[in-house]
Amino acid sequence: MLLIYTQKLTPRITYIFKHICTRILGVEIKFTSKIEEFVAFDGMKFSYGKKRLGNELFFQNVELLLEHGFSDLEIKVEKWEDCKCFFSVSEYSDLPFDIFAASFYLLSRYEEYLPHVKDEFGRFPAAESLASRKGFLTSPVIDIWIIKFKNTLIYKFPGIKFKKQKYSTTSVITVSHVFNFQNKGFLRSLIGIVKDLWNLKFSRVSDRIRVQLRLRKDPYNVFDDLIALVKEHKMKLIFMFQLSNFNVYDRNINYNRLNYREIIKYVADYSKVGLKLGYFAIKDIEALKIEKKRFENIIHGPLQNVINSKYNLFLPENYGFLNELEIPNDYSMGYPETIGFRASTSLPFLFYDINLETTTPLKIHPYVFHSQVVHFQSAEEIQEALLKAVGILKIVNGNMLTIFKNRDFSEYAKHNLHYSILNQVHEI
Repeated sequence: MLLIYTQKLTPRITYIFKHICTRILGVEIKFTSKIEEFVAFDGMKFSYGKKRLGNELFFQNVELLLEHGFSDLEIKVEKWEDCKCFFSVSEYSDLPFDIFAASFYLLSRYEEYLPHVKDEFGRFPAAESLASRKGFLTSPVIDIWIIKFKNTLIYKFPGIKFKKQKYSTTSVITVSHVFNFQNKGFLRSLIGIVKDLWNLKFSRVSDRIRVQLRLRKDPYNVFDDLIALVKEHKMKLIFMFQLSNFNVYDRNINYNRLNYREIIKYVADYSKVGLKLGYFAIKDIEALKIEKKRFENIIHGPLQNVINSKYNLFLPENYGFLNELEIPNDYSMGYPETIGFRASTSLPFLFYDINLETTTPLKIHPYVFHSQVVHFQSAEEIQEALLKAVGILKIVNGNMLTIFKNRDFSEYAKHNLHYSILNQVHEI
């Protein structure tokens, strides 16, 4: 057990110390604000405050974890050894910056609550982030900091024991369109044929007719191929299916179609499954309740995993909805337009609601790569960035989480990179 002295114990301090010390490193901690108790304790301990109490391990703080709400922070990012850091402190501290305040700032997405320029879809863009502006977006700096903090503890307490961690890979397959041609109905199919003829896409017209006549498999129905990877290579895949009503934003087939439900059940036999939230479920809890109920009726079990269909986190309201409905895992934390670490970590963390100043049970799983990146970067740039990310994550025992769409693996995909990227990430 590690005893931590802090003059004032706040919800922010409790959250970030438990994340770093207990959830990541596996060290049980106890807080005290009594100097006498701290001085008398003979075991492992350190203080967190403005001044060192004696000759103990000491980490100097800044004010962020003692505050409530938001303030206009002046952040100066500096180079520290092989990475970057901010919230610098004096040389009397055993680390040159407040690792706990800096980690809290990044994990809580503090900057996304503040006024910022949104992109055309109303999202917080990567270019607005501190990590992008200061050049550490492609580095999981929190994971690196934790390794250095761990080494500091080992130097001071050689007998300390930590939880074993190892590098892992996971890929999420989002399914907005389970079929390209099948079950689209007469009118939608007719409109599709007319569009293809107008654009001189005669092969698509032929394929569409053959699918409708059941002479060939729908090109978006790639689930057998992906499940084969799960079986053969033990690849960790999570499939997220959309079950929203048909509208101008969500254009999947009806969730009641028997073959759609059968695909979800089939995939659930071999892999984790979840819900890809519809456009209206992001901001309307009643719409989310409906989609959640539909999903649970299909799999005959509780909804465990969700992903935001438009990657607009809508903080903190959408995460509040997930907490209210007791949905435990979200996979939306990332930037679809670039490779990098939105929360500056690759490891799952609990969502801290700054508006309520409370730790929530919702676990956030940050992703590094989204297949939409192929529209913005060349194949060479993507593969180079992924190799770099994998190399760093292996050093810090992180998690390489990637996001794809089922249609990325169809013959109609605009890019032929996705199987290559999937195999590269999972090292097959």
